[in-house]
Amino acid sequence: MTSQRLERILSSELDIMAESGTLKGRETVIAGVVPARGDRGPRYLIAGEGDRPFLRMNSNGYLGMSLRPEIIDAEATAAHEFGAGPGAVRFISGTWAPHIELERRLAAFHGREAAMAFSSAYATVMGILPTLISPETAVISDELNHNCIINAVRLARPRERYIYPHLDMAALQNRLETAAKTCRRAIVVTDGIFSMRGDHAPLQTIVDLARKVDPAFAEGVLVVVDDSHGVGAFGMTGRGTEEVTRCGKVDVLVGTLGKAFGVNGGYVATSATIVRYLREKAPFYVYSNPITPGEAAAAARAIEIVDGPAGRSLLEHLRQMTARFSRGLVELGFEIIAGEHPIVPLMVRDTARTAALVAHLRANGILATGINYPVVPEGAEEIRFQISADHTAADIDEALRVLAASRGNP
Repeated sequence: MTSQRLERILSSELDIMAESGTLKGRETVIAGVVPARGDRGPRYLIAGEGDRPFLRMNSNGYLGMSLRPEIIDAEATAAHEFGAGPGAVRFISGTWAPHIELERRLAAFHGREAAMAFSSAYATVMGILPTLISPETAVISDELNHNCIINAVRLARPRERYIYPHLDMAALQNRLETAAKTCRRAIVVTDGIFSMRGDHAPLQTIVDLARKVDPAFAEGVLVVVDDSHGVGAFGMTGRGTEEVTRCGKVDVLVGTLGKAFGVNGGYVATSATIVRYLREKAPFYVYSNPITPGEAAAAARAIEIVDGPAGRSLLEHLRQMTARFSRGLVELGFEIIAGEHPIVPLMVRDTARTAALVAHLRANGILATGINYPVVPEGAEEIRFQISADHTAADIDEALRVLAASRGNP
């Protein structure tokens, strides 16, 4: 085989990753769901683990939407009506009525002129940033931004690229003022919620700085926010980091349908002109199939639920469970990054100890994810717990008991 030499090199690299503790390894396969009953939320069956149920505390499904009968029924009904797949890219014949309804609901939910759906939030960022970055653009990015932002900027090759220390607004202002000397356009791009830490960007300050420096750029300053972990999970009404920081509306908002909304896909919400331009130019939209009509219908139903009394109730319960878990960790003597978002990082700060604690949790029926270097900086290794609205108080207390046992506590 002509690939044998390359395979030896790749195998060697995998061995190095395994020795350093950075190998993700074999994927956990969920083989079934045990419905919620009594004071316990849903449990999950894992391939190779028999009928032993696990409490899932590493899911992005912050509102438990994917298991709600209304969401499942909406997807099934649309699949029966329109088929299982879109059958083409959007501009040929892959746009179905549920896609249009979904985009209408997304625009209304975020108070924007227009929205457009992509196959994922990753594809959204990869599609829109290179399309909006010209050869005369400076990109200014938070150092802890998601991998999709990092790769999108690399793909775009802007004239200038600046990274500012995490949440350092003085450094952001300095980068903007420096960029104004050489570039016609600037794009400030940030996560809304930073997925490894659960903290959020100070969007009001970012918007104020962008407005202040905007006149220095011939083509202005654009603020782009990827709030995939914020929308549907953060804020009293689930509008995410914009709502919590009361910043008004950023220029370009990216969100996902695959986390709090419980379905699949990503989207951008912005002005009608920008959306019209992106539909013509964004390659990850133009040349890639959309989500299925069934997924679009399910996502639209999820938005409807979040934007009503049931959604407010879910969000309130989510806040309560997040506070209960965070408070319990602190009482047990663990270090956390405090915040209101349902991402609760337990800081371990060592790769081997992180792996050992994850293994202890799994041995006791708790699914959690260790985050190690290079995903986070060395010394910032953690277990990222993610609370969901389908967790109960009994679930939270069960996880805390298992963690207490890891420290020799009864």
